[in-house]
Amino acid sequence: MSEADDFLKVAHAARAAATELAPLPRAAKDAALRAIADALVRRAAEIVEGNAADVAAAREAGTAEAMIDRLRLDEKRVAAIADAVRQVADLPDPVGEVVRGSTLPNGLELRQVRVPLGVVGMIYEGRPNVTVDAAALCLKSGNAALLRGSSSAHGSNTVLVAIMQEALAGTEVPAGAVQLVPGVTRESVTHLMRARGLVDVLIPRGGASLINSVVEGALVPVIETGVGNCHVYVDADADLDLALEILVNAKVQRPSVCNAAETLLVHAGVAGEFLPAALARLAKEGVTVHADDRVAGYAAEAGAAESVVPATEEDFGKEYLSLDIAAAVVDSLEDAVAHIRRYGSAHTESIVTRSQRAARRFVALVDSAAVAVNASTRFTDGGEFGFGAEIGISTQKLHARGPMGLAELTSTKWIYTGEGHLRTATGTVIPPTGR
Repeated sequence: MSEADDFLKVAHAARAAATELAPLPRAAKDAALRAIADALVRRAAEIVEGNAADVAAAREAGTAEAMIDRLRLDEKRVAAIADAVRQVADLPDPVGEVVRGSTLPNGLELRQVRVPLGVVGMIYEGRPNVTVDAAALCLKSGNAALLRGSSSAHGSNTVLVAIMQEALAGTEVPAGAVQLVPGVTRESVTHLMRARGLVDVLIPRGGASLINSVVEGALVPVIETGVGNCHVYVDADADLDLALEILVNAKVQRPSVCNAAETLLVHAGVAGEFLPAALARLAKEGVTVHADDRVAGYAAEAGAAESVVPATEEDFGKEYLSLDIAAAVVDSLEDAVAHIRRYGSAHTESIVTRSQRAARRFVALVDSAAVAVNASTRFTDGGEFGFGAEIGISTQKLHARGPMGLAELTSTKWIYTGEGHLRTATGTVIPPTGR
């Protein structure tokens, strides 16, 4: 059997499972998720053994230790993954929620309700925990999951999906609702991207090259999760002590994630006071600043000459995911917004200011998925927003924008109920029923 045939087999299985899964009540889905969590804990040694082969292969290939750490699973991490599944089970079920409803003037009762998307395809890199997280979120929202992780985690993902399928076999949720795309070649990704009629939506999660290749090559609808070139703008009316703490938190607390700050913009009116302190503090934290000429002029005063390098045009559009940050001085709030619009990725931008007028204007002008006022960019996260979990952070402008929780994994349908209502050229007619 060819790889294409193997893919069609699992895709059709996911489609069939999605049909069975959609009408199931919350209790059935929650029971299935708890069965998965229990199975993961019970079979943790098997998962760790499967993961060890991936880790060994990555190390042999010369993969950076930071990436190996993201790949590695141990029994503690497996327990944390299981806990995350239980947390999803505890979340409210979005399916069946009435988004809006009314009684029309002609007497028809109209409702818009949430329904599953159907088959959700995921293409993602690195961490094998995403395999379980994505499956859990899809199941809770009534969707089948068709998963294509990175080749570096294929062994881990194979074990995890097998365990989830076996756990589902003893529940009302069909085991086929969680499927791993077979193969590790580029062609297996292409099969998923072109599965029009079998896959309802495709979500890429990873670096810019992965996301761009999926967006440009897919024949099925794509929800684009975004890279994070996030900005911190220090306004002329900022509390500079507060601005410094927000900047350091946004850059340093966890630099390898998409909601970490990658660019600092400082209003010229406070640059002379703020930048020497900021450059000194960033140097102390081990951050390299890719500075424009105006920022670089403060490096010697800050005692940070060794940690400040000249910025290139490319630097301002970069998602570093490391202890690096680009920095520039701007002459106005409008210039800051123009810089963000030119170089940003529409993920998260933060303004630090004591001026309500400046805050309102920044929020109105910045066209990003999330905008923070006097807060770190690090809060753009499904868990922090109270969604409980997220499948990714969307930076596009479809129904899902920002952290994507359970509600974003649903569509809607319109239901209208009448009493024999008929539409005619002159209006609505309700014929007598004879009762």
